[in-house]
Amino acid sequence: MSISTIDPAVAEGEIVDPRILLEQRERRLRVIMPIVSILAVLGLWEFLVRYNEVPHYLIPAPSLIAKTLVQDWSSLMQSAAFTVKLTLLSLSLAIVGGVLLGMLFALSRTVEMCLFPFAVILQVTPIIAIAPLILIYVSNTFFALLICAWIVAFFPILSNTAIGLRSADHNLRDMFRLYQATPWQRLRHLLIPSALPYFMAALKIAGGLSLIGAVVAEFVAGTAGQNTGLASRILESSFRNEIPRMFAALFLVSVLGVGIFLVTSWLSNLVLGHWHESEIKRET
Repeated sequence: MSISTIDPAVAEGEIVDPRILLEQRERRLRVIMPIVSILAVLGLWEFLVRYNEVPHYLIPAPSLIAKTLVQDWSSLMQSAAFTVKLTLLSLSLAIVGGVLLGMLFALSRTVEMCLFPFAVILQVTPIIAIAPLILIYVSNTFFALLICAWIVAFFPILSNTAIGLRSADHNLRDMFRLYQATPWQRLRHLLIPSALPYFMAALKIAGGLSLIGAVVAEFVAGTAGQNTGLASRILESSFRNEIPRMFAALFLVSVLGVGIFLVTSWLSNLVLGHWHESEIKRET
């Protein structure tokens, strides 16, 4: 065997761990397999539409949707920026309000018994039913849409934070009390680590719900014009029978949802990956 064909790691006397190679292969498959699956579905979609000569006003081909996306790129990106702004603001408010109120619930059962029913009412009431009222009482349309999206994303953060803060091991609570730990020490070293897995799970849910809330609120509002989101582009396209443009806007909504999920999953792995059982990779 020539020296040039020898693996550098082997040539230097190092032994490559098979588990590392297996992990690298798994990482590549996690990226490759979803891409291959999506491309296969798009290819089948394109073939069926062309083979059956389906009119574009019924189901447009992926190639036509991509062409429309390129042609209306400026308008759709402006609407996407509005939707992203509304989604991130509502999610941020849901995180701040849900975490603070969840901490208050965990510290005081009296406060929880008084306020939790109102949170449940907001959660179980369909946003499409109360959105018209919010649009009537709030004169600023953007703030009305923000409130609607916030209501949808708020409850998962609140509920999971409160449950997480109360899920700390009672033996550890007794130990902290035995060593006379301060409330800040209990919060930092016991309650917050206990609540983090619950919070990160809620963040994944609330991220998608905030986008859904933003889109549904805009559908109900029926807003139109330049400074509006992707939901308005979908409505306009349906009214004008511009189905390829409607599919292009819907595609961007889906991309935003997937992007939010990937970011929240990455944050969950970043926060929990080194210590929590849900993110630690086990040897096979």
